[in-house]
This record gives sequence, structure tokens and C-alpha cells, in this order.
Amino acid sequence: MALLDIKALNIALDELQEEKGISRESVLEAIETALATAYRREYGKRSQIIRANFDPQTGDIDFRQAKIVVDKTLVRDEDEEPSAEDDDRSRFNPEQHIMLEDAKKMKTDAELDEEISFPLETKEDFGRIAAQAAKQVILQKIREAERGSILEEYGEREGEIVTGHVQRFERGNLFIDLGRATAILPYDEQIPGERYRQGERVRCLLLKVDEGARGAFLKLSRSHPRFLTKLFEAEVPELAQGVVEVKAIVREPGSRAKIAVFSEDDHIDPVGSLVGQRGVRVAVVTSELGGEKIDIVEWSENPAEFVEEALKPAEVLDIELDEGEQRAVVQVTEDQQSLAIGRGGQNVRLAARLTGWKIDIRSAGGEEVAKADEKGEEVEIAEQLEEKTDTPAEEAPETEPAVETEVEAPSDETEETAESAEEKAAEEDSEEKKAE
Repeated sequence: MALLDIKALNIALDELQEEKGISRESVLEAIETALATAYRREYGKRSQIIRANFDPQTGDIDFRQAKIVVDKTLVRDEDEEPSAEDDDRSRFNPEQHIMLEDAKKMKTDAELDEEISFPLETKEDFGRIAAQAAKQVILQKIREAERGSILEEYGEREGEIVTGHVQRFERGNLFIDLGRATAILPYDEQIPGERYRQGERVRCLLLKVDEGARGAFLKLSRSHPRFLTKLFEAEVPELAQGVVEVKAIVREPGSRAKIAVFSEDDHIDPVGSLVGQRGVRVAVVTSELGGEKIDIVEWSENPAEFVEEALKPAEVLDIELDEGEQRAVVQVTEDQQSLAIGRGGQNVRLAARLTGWKIDIRSAGGEEVAKADEKGEEVEIAEQLEEKTDTPAEEAPETEPAVETEVEAPSDETEETAESAEEKAAEEDSEEKKAE
């Protein structure tokens, strides 16, 4: 009896295996389970154990009822109550169990817990309800197989960079099509200020792979510090090979990042490796992050040297360390104060997070102008200096990254001077014409 279109079924099995990585065996098993479930609902009893054997070559289906071989040590009679509190024997069910002595009449070498099956009448029509139930079970099994395949594939890539296309937007979250699966880029894992278009190509860090209620759950991130590390690994062979090591990294996504690198090879410049010739390597990473400025500094076991490096591009006069409080008191000249602190305290805040030290910035005269805790969460800036750092870029120097990757546009002051010169020349020409 051929109940299914064998040719179409085998084509579908091949497509599932090729496109989704779902084996033929798992789909055939799902079909057999679905058919057995449908048969029991339509023609059997709820307690029965129904097995279906489906032949994908002919389309024939064989239904059988299975029973477990038991004896008095495994089950009790239908009307027998438990003999003691610790009596864990199940009640004998004639639809599920067969006594050992009866089983031996059918099969001389029958053993306890063995499954013995009996043929059932083959039905030509399962009915609309049974067919729908079979379809639902098949789809469910296929989804489970596909979910397992996706978890296996992407589980090995967790913590790596993946590339996809923007599929849709939903409440600030982005759904990214990775090909075989759809991943989510949550709002809080996006870089502030970035805007995306439907169909746009996006590179992200595969932050988490988990099994959700509706399938595989893939979480992406562009704001995680590891995303920056992986971008550099793609551009810097020394980093990918382990010759250069990233010791610490902190980010304020979309604005600024600091990364501390180190190499045990004295012939390798760790900072220069990440910068690249004429800043090519760091420029590629900066471009991917939408212009996020990156300070690349050299890591040191000496806390004083590390704190000095972390505060770059500011130049430090002197550093005093209080190891008990894990505090570094840093002295800078007046013209370096705005660089050491950064706009809104950003530079000292990131330096404190990078080193894990509390950092106090003091002027050459010993006055405290700024301080940050070791987590960079609390930054206090002297009022007069805060006013100075909040002035426009043409009046007060803006904090520049340790590695310059951008060309600054002409200042407004230069443009105004040029305009004034043109106006003056025009007035002189006008006066000469009047004199003539």
C-alpha cells in the first residue's frame, strides 16, 4: 500500500539533506513516528504502543502493536494494590504488557523487558484529522532536526565574527539573516548612532548560541570588546598567530576604545603591528566601527608604566602609586590636562577601566583636577577644567587618539579669515573704480 508520493518524498529528503543538513534517516524516523501517532488516534487506543515501518522505496507502511515482556516482579495485577510503600511495580496493562509465560508461547527465547510486536490491520484512509496530525508531527521533527543542525554548526563558531544581511527591524532589535539561520542583534548590543537599511551587509560577533523555545537562539553583538579584538585578528597576522597578545581592552562603543597589547618577542613592536604601515590596519578597523577612535598602548607589568601608557595621548610628568588603595596619582602640565582627562572625562575613565587602578589627575602645582575610580564609573572633574574641556574644538584641544586615523577638516576660524580677506579685496576694488 503506497500512501505517499514516493518520488516527491525522495526529492524532498535530498533537498533537506543538501540545503539544511538534515539527514534522510532523521526525517524518515519523524515520518514513522507521525504515522504511528495518527494510526493510534484514529484506530487504536491511547495506551497502545504503535510502531510504523515505512519503506521509502515502495511507500508501503507496516503497522504493529508492541508489548513489553514482564512478570510478577515487574508488574502487579490490574486489581492488586501495592504490597508496601516501596512497591514501585507498575499496574499490568494488557495493551502494553505481555506476561513472560505467554510470550514464550510465541517466541521460545523471549526475555524480560523485551519488546514483542503484533501486526495490525492496514488502513487505506487515515482521515483528515489523522493526516493533519501526521503533518504536524513531521514538521515538528524536521524543526527539531534543523535546530540541532544549526546548534551544532554555529555552536562551534561562538565568539567568532559572522556576516549576514539585515532582514527586519523589531522594537529596536535587528534580525540578521546568516544564511541557514536568523540571528538577533539586540538594541543594547548595537553601536550607538549606527543606522541600518534592510538588506545591508553587517558583520557582528556571534556572542551566544543557545536552544530557545522556538528553535536555535543566536545572539549577536557589535558593542562587545571581543568584537574589536576579532576585527584586529582579521587584519593583524601577528595577533592571529599569538605573537602579539591583547592583555586588556575597554570600549565606549561608537566613541572611543583603548586596547593594551604585549609581545614576548623583543623583535616585534606590538603597537606597530596593530597600527600597520601608515596606519592602514587600524584604519580598516576604525572604518568598520563607524569612526570609533582607538588608542593602542603597550601593556606593562609595571603599574606606573602601564598607567602612563593608558593615559596617552597625554604626556605625564610624574606618577605616585598607592598600592594599598590601588590608586595612581598622576601629575601633568597645564597644557596636557585636557588631553589626560578627555572630553567629559572619557580618557581618564577608560584608562582607569583598562588598568584597574583609581587614577587622580593633578596639575604641576599639585592641585587635583580630576579623579576616576578603578571601574571608570565615577569621574570627578574640577569645575574650571570641566568648562575648559566642554569648549568647542577650535578653542580647546580635543582629546586625540594615540593612533591618528582621520584627517581633520579646516577649522571655522580658517574659513572666516579667508572670507574676510575676500571681502576686503572686493572693497578695495570698488574704491579704485570710484576714484577713476
